[in-house]
Amino acid sequence: MNTLPPLPGPLPLPAPDPRVRDIVLDFAGTDALVADLVLPADASMYVMSALETSRELIRHSYYRYEFATVAVTHSLFALEHLLAGRLGVDGPLPVLVERARDARLVPAELAAELDRGRELRDRLAQGTVTSAALRPAMAVAMVRAVFEAVSLLLRPPAAAEATAAGSGRESPEDRLARLWEEHLRAPYPDGFRGVDIEGVELILLDAAVAGLVQRELNGRLDDGLIARLWACITDLDRILPLIDSAYCAFYFTRLRTMAVHAATRHTPTAT
Repeated sequence: MNTLPPLPGPLPLPAPDPRVRDIVLDFAGTDALVADLVLPADASMYVMSALETSRELIRHSYYRYEFATVAVTHSLFALEHLLAGRLGVDGPLPVLVERARDARLVPAELAAELDRGRELRDRLAQGTVTSAALRPAMAVAMVRAVFEAVSLLLRPPAAAEATAAGSGRESPEDRLARLWEEHLRAPYPDGFRGVDIEGVELILLDAAVAGLVQRELNGRLDDGLIARLWACITDLDRILPLIDSAYCAFYFTRLRTMAVHAATRHTPTAT
């Protein structure tokens, strides 16, 4: 027997927040605010959930103005999670964004916009601003930057390298030198020391390619070493499709790009 009192009737709809009157006419109008915030289909469930929640918070700022600011801070959860996985390191968000910028995974202008969102999050945590700090339109711009960064970070490593090359504006020598500097700064993937795939020990392959590329940069590669570099590229082509770590795959894809760039400057002697 149900002893609960009957419901009084349909619950009233929440009242629009008067602070959004000059932004949208009604709740349906919030769809236009978030129309270009498209969820990446190949993201993890964690990233998808955080971004979708951020988008919905912006829409529901029609009823509670402060939700727009919360949307920005929530979207940064997705960004921080994805950056840590792509870079293979943990660390505070500003460090991760800086590393992504230096590795040319995101453009400098976008990195600066992401840092604005991070600064807002920090100021909220410190109590120097309130959750009413942002107008919804400004929040959309910051969340859009996160969506753009996530889209870039989810691209296949080869596509990221193509963008980093600056659409062909670099000279071959400059590109090889840049790739080498990026490789020197990149940490070796955690958990892949002593690992071999298809009979190829990854850390030895990494060392072999690095040594040959360094020789090329110093102008000392002879035909025998060039042939050895091509053999390393063959090994890379064999193991890359079998790597199940995003950062490790990115690391060795960049290694292959660097190796091919060094090797194609010469024609190895036929054997």
